[in-house]
Amino acid sequence: MKIHLPNSAHLGNIDAFFKRIDTKNPNALSISANKKWISVHPIVLSMIAAYGAKVRPHISCEAMTAKSAPYIVRMGLFDSLGIDCGIEVNEHESAGRFIPVTQIKTSDQLSDFLNEMVPLLHLAPEQARPIKYIVSELTRNVLEHASAPHGAFLTAQYFKKSNRIAVGIADTGVGIRKSINASHATGSDLEAIRLALTPGITGTTRREGGTEQNAGAGLFFIKSIANVTRDFFVIYSGSAMFKLLKRSTNKIRLHVDPFEDRHSVDSDLPKWPGTVVGIDISLEQTAEFNVLLDHIRDTYDQAIRERKKAKYRKPKFI
Repeated sequence: MKIHLPNSAHLGNIDAFFKRIDTKNPNALSISANKKWISVHPIVLSMIAAYGAKVRPHISCEAMTAKSAPYIVRMGLFDSLGIDCGIEVNEHESAGRFIPVTQIKTSDQLSDFLNEMVPLLHLAPEQARPIKYIVSELTRNVLEHASAPHGAFLTAQYFKKSNRIAVGIADTGVGIRKSINASHATGSDLEAIRLALTPGITGTTRREGGTEQNAGAGLFFIKSIANVTRDFFVIYSGSAMFKLLKRSTNKIRLHVDPFEDRHSVDSDLPKWPGTVVGIDISLEQTAEFNVLLDHIRDTYDQAIRERKKAKYRKPKFI
């Protein structure tokens, strides 16, 4: 696979980055970059790291001459790939600014990442908890259902000027379609993504509304946060992508069917072996934002209670 780091690849124009991925040689990873400037969303770094783990040690990277190349180094991409790019940087404190590329294969590693994420959100603990919950659910889905031997790769960055956090998560597991097809027959990657974004639909059961332990609402919640804060949300799996576009009006409606939101789709992209999710979240304290966080927090608290109950419902054999 060949991946090019362009001068600009953020969620608003991420389509062009996806289309340039060359999948002709799936057993190796070759990285190139813009010669003058590199500016990418964390989703790009997570994707490269995830695929690199899949094909290690067959990874190559051309010399990087862009002035912003140290940013890529500091975000931990080359450390995660296990290669030396030849660029030295002064490592400043990352707390409250970014979380470099992080591989997560266990619950303890996920807990550590979430703890690092709190100062990045610049929110009160009660407000930060719902966002931590959503990221936790997305990652837990990878660990429990994606059959991804290398786990999930997460990267996050805070932008002080716009008071916004950008998060990217990627894996090279079975992908959404195969996961959803375990309980719901789908005819395409795009149809599977549509179901995955619908609350109450989960690959773990055909039961409407999901189960007590998995309500199938994690992706719906994270899409809803992007909708309320007028930000982008992207999910890419197989050959299909769904992108939530920014609202064009002040009126907020959270649709159950993601295709009723303002969005764009593409079902003819280079096939990604797994799932990729990216989101931008504005952290401005609007009334709508706080109401949604309250709702997600209530859902989180209920989920925790139900999981604790389920633990004690397990059959005991004497």
